Amino acid sequence: MKFLVDMPLSPGMARRLAELGHDVTHVSTPGLASASDSSLLELARREGRVIITADLDYPILLALTEAAGPGLILFRGGNYSEQEAIERLGRVLESVRYEDLPSSIVIVEKARIRRCRLPLTPSSD
Repeated sequence: MKFLVDMPLSPGMARRLAELGHDVTHVSTPGLASASDSSLLELARREGRVIITADLDYPILLALTEAAGPGLILFRGGNYSEQEAIERLGRVLESVRYEDLPSSIVIVEKARIRRCRLPLTPSSD
């Protein structure tokens, strides 16, 4: 699986994913640190990467464009230590099929993990 770990999360998470055999890039990589969220979304889409982030702008951008990808793993609900975030990510990777990640937003909270399918569309009221 290919991942792009966003700045709110540590390079330690990227190293752990690489140790598990994943193709992973952290946005602290030269040339990516100053990239906009839109640019990172496009990069992830082009390279087939799932973005791991705590930045709420990503799901908003996906919803506004009704995009079918890239997939997101979104950490919410407070600050996570590096170890806690890595452990929660491990639970995500155990509970969500890899083939579902590129077309999903997986929301990681302290008490639960949920998954929404992409594209997000406005509710019909």
